[in-house]
Amino acid sequence: MEINKENFNSEEKKNLNFIEAIVEKDLQEGKNDGRVQTRFPPEPNGYLHIGHAKAICLDFGVAQEYGGVCNLRFDDTNPVKEDVEYVDSIMEDIQWLGYHWGEVYYASDYFAQLWDFAVQLIKKGKAYVDEQTADEIARQKGTPTQPGIESPYRNRPIEESLTLFEKMNSGEIEEGKMILRAKIDMAASNMHFRDPILYRVIKTPHHRTGSTWKAYPMYDFAHGQSDYFEGVTHSLCTLEFVVHRPLYDWFIDQLMTDDYRPRQYEFNRLNLTYTVMSKRKLLQLVQEKYVSGWDDPRMPTICGLRRRGYTSQSIRNFVNLIGYTKYEAINDILLLEHAIREDLNAKAMRVSGVVDPIKLVLTNYPEGETEMLEAVNNPEDETMGSRQVAFSRELWIEREDFMEDAPKKYFRLTPGNEVRLKNAYIVKCTGCRKDGEGKVTEVYAEYDPQTRSGMPEANRKVKGTIHWVSVPHSLDAEVRLYDRLFMVEDPSAEKEKDFRELLNPESLIVKADCKVEAYLKDAKPLDSFQFQRIGYFNVDKDSVPGKLVFNRTVSLKDSWKKNA
Repeated sequence: MEINKENFNSEEKKNLNFIEAIVEKDLQEGKNDGRVQTRFPPEPNGYLHIGHAKAICLDFGVAQEYGGVCNLRFDDTNPVKEDVEYVDSIMEDIQWLGYHWGEVYYASDYFAQLWDFAVQLIKKGKAYVDEQTADEIARQKGTPTQPGIESPYRNRPIEESLTLFEKMNSGEIEEGKMILRAKIDMAASNMHFRDPILYRVIKTPHHRTGSTWKAYPMYDFAHGQSDYFEGVTHSLCTLEFVVHRPLYDWFIDQLMTDDYRPRQYEFNRLNLTYTVMSKRKLLQLVQEKYVSGWDDPRMPTICGLRRRGYTSQSIRNFVNLIGYTKYEAINDILLLEHAIREDLNAKAMRVSGVVDPIKLVLTNYPEGETEMLEAVNNPEDETMGSRQVAFSRELWIEREDFMEDAPKKYFRLTPGNEVRLKNAYIVKCTGCRKDGEGKVTEVYAEYDPQTRSGMPEANRKVKGTIHWVSVPHSLDAEVRLYDRLFMVEDPSAEKEKDFRELLNPESLIVKADCKVEAYLKDAKPLDSFQFQRIGYFNVDKDSVPGKLVFNRTVSLKDSWKKNA
């Protein structure tokens, strides 16, 4: 997949997306008294993922761009699945992304109004209580090419439906025994018009209303009406709600009393390669311990991406890059990784971290001596300045930066070859020591004291540069190398396999004995750094005094295609 990197860092849009074009047209025509009001309506039954981030950027972004307001509304109509934990996490994620809501609402705020509206529909002969089983109702729905069959309860007396509806909410009716249905058209071409369910009985206490209610509204009945009660002008949904829109409008038609009405518009969801967006599947991964939790850095959740080291700016940039259309597509995760590289390249301090350490001894460097060398903090930003880094006779280097018998184009440490130690000296490898099994335990080299960075002789050309950490000045660290969660681009397309069989067994590799420079001793969780020559890393919340834990956010360059 080709990545268009042109003007990637800019959040400015050259052209309006189709939603913005609709909003501008509405404003020009004076609809809704020139108001723009949106809402972000998550169900508090799980943690938000990057797909929700796309909706957040649109809902809040449109309101912000046109001087309107975006409210946060929790769709809490199913107490079986909902929890205050999810409410708190959703609020945290929205604020972390950089957005602020006008008001906080809950669908449960409108339970009384929705109840009254349902009673109104019954009294008008547009709703009735049905006592059939779910299987019976499903069979009678028909197919897209065959009309449905009317329920035997469809024409029951209005007073009888009113009485039974009251009993549904009083606790006298057991779950699954009765529902309230709208009376619309069992022969409609749109299956959602075939007497949709409005209310069902749920006896699980609600996280806000307790046991006050036993009958709860369905999403399709609560959603549009909540928009109407709040004064929403533009109700922005993903494409799967296109077929629901006529029903959305039908309910509004029954409810509206003046010229105001909310209007629903749909855009494409965010689908991402090498992951899944299904809340059900993500919950399975958590409950079955394939991942450590909702904030596992391999998860596409916003809290997981944050813990891994993704920035809110990078996610907003990514969303702007992929845009909004009326066509479903799957976005390459390379675009998301490019977004975080671009952002951290400009912001992250460069430090030295050795993931797989082996000791390098400079045999001609004075024993017991330490000198302080200057290191630039970020060559992309002069205002970040520089720092002093300790240099000594014994250094940690990456094991892969030494090879005793090297191929022709290997330009790192090998006997007789010279390399530059980053920000320090040119050294020439003289040999190594091995243990009884033939494994290299130490590498030896001699340094040239005239080649320290900044000295005249420092300009002598060598083909390789490697990073290092002074042994007596190093800190112990654990490094977690994260990669794609799944082995295939589109796990959902693999119908013949359980999605858990497609998990990448190397999505997490833990390196427990890493070494990092002393500057990092005061690093805090979520602080981001570039480990020179390796990638971008951030401090994990599992860090404890004396033992830092780093998560690899992303490598310096994409290597997945090469390894695939």
